[in-house]
Amino acid sequence: MSGQRWPKRIWLVRHGESAGNVASGIAQSWGELKVDVAERDVDVPLSNAGIEQSRALGRWFAQLATDERPDVVLTSPYLRARQTADLIREARGLAQDTLAPVRDERLREREFGILDRLTPSGVRELHPEQAELRRVIGKFYHRPPGGESWCDVILRLRSVLDTLSLHYPGRRVLIVAHEVVVMCFRYLIENLDEARILAIDQQGDIANCGVTEYECEQATGTAGAQMRLVRYNFTAPLRESGVAVTSAKDFSYAPR
Repeated sequence: MSGQRWPKRIWLVRHGESAGNVASGIAQSWGELKVDVAERDVDVPLSNAGIEQSRALGRWFAQLATDERPDVVLTSPYLRARQTADLIREARGLAQDTLAPVRDERLREREFGILDRLTPSGVRELHPEQAELRRVIGKFYHRPPGGESWCDVILRLRSVLDTLSLHYPGRRVLIVAHEVVVMCFRYLIENLDEARILAIDQQGDIANCGVTEYECEQATGTAGAQMRLVRYNFTAPLRESGVAVTSAKDFSYAPR
């Protein structure tokens, strides 16, 4: 993707801890089959910890020079992502001329279909055929009925990169979304393959409000501009503020 017209900088941020993250952790610790959350996935809000994480990240962005802060914000339409972006803005973490965040449905959470709100134990007991299919096909390609594979997420994100190229070259873009979206952006931007992205995934979960950052650098010869990874799963803004660092799974089934 060396010929792409790129933003000056891209920050990929997973939303702050959500009520779904908390409920998922409780359900798994108690050996439950299902996660007890009343709202639709799109309507699940941040937890109190997630609010503090988002504010801490906003304060970190606010410490940057005003011409180095994000001046474009794209968010998943899910409430937890939108709340995270709003709290970053309220903490003065954006450039002064930044427009309202753009909600982009292509940045939504991976859809889990019939496995939604099931713990790993729940999948094995209620849908053992899907657990076996995932084992055979692998995490990258397995698509549960009514849901998406990682490849499906990657397919919709390819057009997001076209949007960045067409509308935001040279800009400083903050994208607030979900763990699998961040991972799939890495796959695309760094031209990775299945084995390499899954090896990164095996290193551990992306933290809530963890920052993955790319900067545009001009390549030599005819290759054009390229994006260079500056940091991945960066949590110093939270630790420096004394805010808890969490990396809970969303309540959809997503074992390693």
